[in-house]
Amino acid sequence: MNIVYLVVPCYNEQEVIDETSRRLVAKLTTLIQADRISADSRIIFVDDGSRDLTWRKITELCIAEPLVTGLRLSRNRGHQNALLAGLFTASESADAVISLDADLQDDIDAIDGFLEKYEEGYDIVYGVRSSRRKDSWFKRNTAQLFYKVMHILGAEVEYNHADYRLMSRRAVEALKEFGEVNLFLRGIVPLIGFPSARVLYERGERFAGESKYPLRKMISFALEGILSFSIKPIKMIMSLGLLVSAISIAMLLYFLIGYFVGHTVPGWTSTIVSIWAIGGLQLLSVGVIGEYIGKIYLETKHRPKFIIDEFIRHETASKDR
Repeated sequence: MNIVYLVVPCYNEQEVIDETSRRLVAKLTTLIQADRISADSRIIFVDDGSRDLTWRKITELCIAEPLVTGLRLSRNRGHQNALLAGLFTASESADAVISLDADLQDDIDAIDGFLEKYEEGYDIVYGVRSSRRKDSWFKRNTAQLFYKVMHILGAEVEYNHADYRLMSRRAVEALKEFGEVNLFLRGIVPLIGFPSARVLYERGERFAGESKYPLRKMISFALEGILSFSIKPIKMIMSLGLLVSAISIAMLLYFLIGYFVGHTVPGWTSTIVSIWAIGGLQLLSVGVIGEYIGKIYLETKHRPKFIIDEFIRHETASKDR
């Protein structure tokens, strides 16, 4: 019987952690009693350097509930690194690992579908939203734009999929071979190439607390994905530069012809517009190139993606009490 671990990254989730634990424990218990998964299956709550009472609550949950374990990072490393820490730790004991967020927006009943696909031989199962009707107009359309841009740039990203997925042990082991610091797991996981499937589910509302992905972080996350998986922006800059050069040559010929036929009209508008346009294009180009250089700089340092401060289980937490 397969050992399944649930990996739940947490950052300042004190309002929701108790309810999340209650629902996930109930789900695991039901699956164990139905002989769908092994009794050695567990939940790993990964505390990503929370500043509230999240870790204290995780410790209390570990003491009270044998199915709950807790992993604490030494400092905040971001959602993707926290998720990676949980996946790598879980793969040491689990046959399959399911990652999901702590806010209870992901439908935990989709886990049944994940397990069915896994038993059919799929190493990776993506949880895909069946619709975005509950999203605001702005979020729905910007999300669709993001996926379209990623596909145009050549990145293999599953449409309407976040980080709710199942991965087999060998898929997680393959993921360990990707040593990059600039993490965008939604783009990295499809590169593994193992058999994959999709399970549709309806995403709900956040149970409590505030979203940890405001607009600023969403934009930053989108740019991380775009710049980490495609060099097409640099190629686009080159193409844009060639286009502007061609337009400049055409304008030069136009003004020369106008000068010789005596129709030259002096004016500041075209001059100022040209200066601002070229200046803006140059700054944008330097900025994009700078982003790529910055990523190269971070990759060359080979710093650890995360450092684990503490890993507690029911047995150890009870003894330390």
